[in-house]
Amino acid sequence: MPGNGRRNVFIQVLIIASFLLLYCPPGKCQNAAPPGSPGAVPADSVPDIRALADSVRALQAQVQSLNSQVSELRAAEEREHAEARALRNELNRATAKLVATPGVAHDAYASATPPVNASPENTALGAVAAGPTSGEQGASLGERVTKLEDNQELTDAKVLDQSQTKVESGSKYRVRLSGMILLNAFETRGAVDNLDFPQVATPPNVPDTSGAFAGSLRQSQLGVEVFGPDVAGAHTSANVRFDFAGGQADTTNGAVMGVVRLRTGTIRMDWADTSIVAGQDSLFFAPLVPTSLASVAIPALSYSGNLWVWTPQIRIEHRVALSEDSSLQLQAGILDSLTGDYPNPRMRVPSEGEQSGQPAFAARVAWSHHAFGRDVTVGVGGYYGRQNWGFGRNVDGWAGTTDVTVPLGKFFDFTGEFYRGRAAGGFGGGIGQSVLLSGPAMDATTTVRGLDSLGGWIQVKYKPKANFEVNFALGQDNPFASELRNFPATEYYYGALTSRNFTPFVNFIYHARSNVLFSAEYRRLQTNYLDSNLETANQIGLSVGYIF
Repeated sequence: MPGNGRRNVFIQVLIIASFLLLYCPPGKCQNAAPPGSPGAVPADSVPDIRALADSVRALQAQVQSLNSQVSELRAAEEREHAEARALRNELNRATAKLVATPGVAHDAYASATPPVNASPENTALGAVAAGPTSGEQGASLGERVTKLEDNQELTDAKVLDQSQTKVESGSKYRVRLSGMILLNAFETRGAVDNLDFPQVATPPNVPDTSGAFAGSLRQSQLGVEVFGPDVAGAHTSANVRFDFAGGQADTTNGAVMGVVRLRTGTIRMDWADTSIVAGQDSLFFAPLVPTSLASVAIPALSYSGNLWVWTPQIRIEHRVALSEDSSLQLQAGILDSLTGDYPNPRMRVPSEGEQSGQPAFAARVAWSHHAFGRDVTVGVGGYYGRQNWGFGRNVDGWAGTTDVTVPLGKFFDFTGEFYRGRAAGGFGGGIGQSVLLSGPAMDATTTVRGLDSLGGWIQVKYKPKANFEVNFALGQDNPFASELRNFPATEYYYGALTSRNFTPFVNFIYHARSNVLFSAEYRRLQTNYLDSNLETANQIGLSVGYIF
């Protein structure tokens, strides 16, 4: 080691100095003088002086060698620091999409962690990568850099392998096709709003779905990702995702012939600590979603406290490192102000939010801290959007959100989201009910008021093995019943106002391989209609998925 070399030289210097003090009397240390003169060096002392000179010259050579070694060590240290900074920048760019990206969180099977042997290609649907283990938590910076270099070599090898069989495109840039083939089979007890992925229990015979057994492939997904050039120092990429839950074909047995539907599509520019995202994406101020393979066409617990919508938006994200274990994420953007209206099938007309002439605004701040070998994250978000209902009637829609992700020991994780808002039906708040009317909407004398609501959901994940997990979740949405009673002319959901929707579920997910999934889920729906009976429904489902 360099430190040992310097210590050996120091010891040699001490030995020589001791030798000089012990064996060099005053007469010998004086300058040479002619024989016989005062202070002349005896002839028998000349060999000692020559030996001392040789020792000094050897010492000088060793000191020069030591200086050279120190210079080399300094240069090597500077190179290592530069490489570490470059690797950290590359890591930040590579993980820019995974730092609390809402579009990832609300995509298919987004919250479930793939097994440790899952490749990047098999996690294309947005599965969240597992954090460092407890053994890695105390690793030194040098060990982390070494591991990062190993991971980079593995990634480069996989990229090289993929480039040999890449999807052909119209440009020279790499294109990746991903998706999931998902078969759902289910039995339903009670009436529900949608047989394939129910969210609300309905009154009997509206429609009559009780006792039905069915299967569906409509929740399968396709995605295309493009990785482009660097622009202004930022890595550019784009992606688009589709499923087959856009409706049913107007033909015989058309119920199982799903219509292709656009889900999300974004263009990204990712710097080391900043990203700009433009396109259609989920709500970044409510980024989490419960884990379920039974409901991926619509995120699980929608209309039961889980806010969601895919809306055009532009946002900016900035990441700040507070310490080695803590970070802060800042997000802000503008969104298309959707209000949950049914569109005109022949032409597009503006929604009440779009009719206001301004976009919706949203922001989120999230703090993350590395603990227990994983990340603890707490986020706070806000949303504002104005709605114009004509005749000078404006409604201010808003929502405040909180999201929490906390590891509970080695095998458990807790996640949850909560909101309080008004006129939030456009993204599932208030069980899809946004405003209250005192009469017909086209009557100028009709009063329009935003409906207050609050709700949220929680999930506990138990994962004893990398390829097996159990998820228990429940969600609830509560529009204010007192406001509903004051506006009885309002109509939603089969002519009745809903005052509460409560949904618990439990599922088991098994990874037979990194890309082959099996799941069983039980879900119960409990929906209260205003001043009416409680409607309930139960569904048991089996799912088989293949990620590619």
